Amino acid sequence: MELRNTKALAESRSFRVRQVPLLRPLGWLAAGWADLIRCPLPGLAHGAAVAVFGALLIALAGRQFWLLTGAFTGFLLVSPIVATGLYAVSRVLERGEQPTLLDALRVWRPNDGRLIVFGLLLAFAGTGWVMTSASLITRFASAPVNGPADFLRVVVLAPQGFLFEAWLAMGGVLAAPVFASSVVAIPLLLDRKVGVLGAVLTSWRVVMEHPLPLALWAALIMGLTGLGMVTALLGLIVIVPWLSHASWHAYRDLVDTTGLERQD
Repeated sequence: MELRNTKALAESRSFRVRQVPLLRPLGWLAAGWADLIRCPLPGLAHGAAVAVFGALLIALAGRQFWLLTGAFTGFLLVSPIVATGLYAVSRVLERGEQPTLLDALRVWRPNDGRLIVFGLLLAFAGTGWVMTSASLITRFASAPVNGPADFLRVVVLAPQGFLFEAWLAMGGVLAAPVFASSVVAIPLLLDRKVGVLGAVLTSWRVVMEHPLPLALWAALIMGLTGLGMVTALLGLIVIVPWLSHASWHAYRDLVDTTGLERQD
């Protein structure tokens, strides 16, 4: 295990991290929007699938808002793997070619164990948060939480205790390392022949060397995703592919993979 970790650390250090200014995430959004406009079908299909999934969550857990809240916020943890197909679309566009929906779907072939492993890790993290969120709310809320109004009254605006603050703190404790581990790891795994641990360590290097730009990027992701959710999920049809394409450009901007073997 020690030898494997040493190899992963050396692998991570083989990638040079480029320096970017504080407001560079706005440029990633602009580039992501341009990709979506150039090739809308794969992105809108992904966004529609996410919106339908969200609608199913509401249908299944609409009367258990304590569960629904954790499920929707947990989606933020697993969303990087959902975007994998759109990273492939942006890569094809980067080559000057015109991608199709097949290019986005092709990455889901079960022949790359690295992406499967990373996806399972994110799924475990998302499930852990859903269970933690549900346990906090059902155990410490002063009344049942069956709808948005109950959540606002009993959790957010509770006159006593610090349930909402604890809920936010626990979410942040889980979300921060997941974000740091995945912000460039999945596009890197898609693009280059690198191990999962090496990609995760590279992602951590990116965050450690760019704390302010990456904090802004995380805030933009959360804000836009929240906007998509409060628009009856319809906004997610556009916001999911927009952020996915932008995340590819974040990876390309932050990690210098020149001279390293491509993963085709």
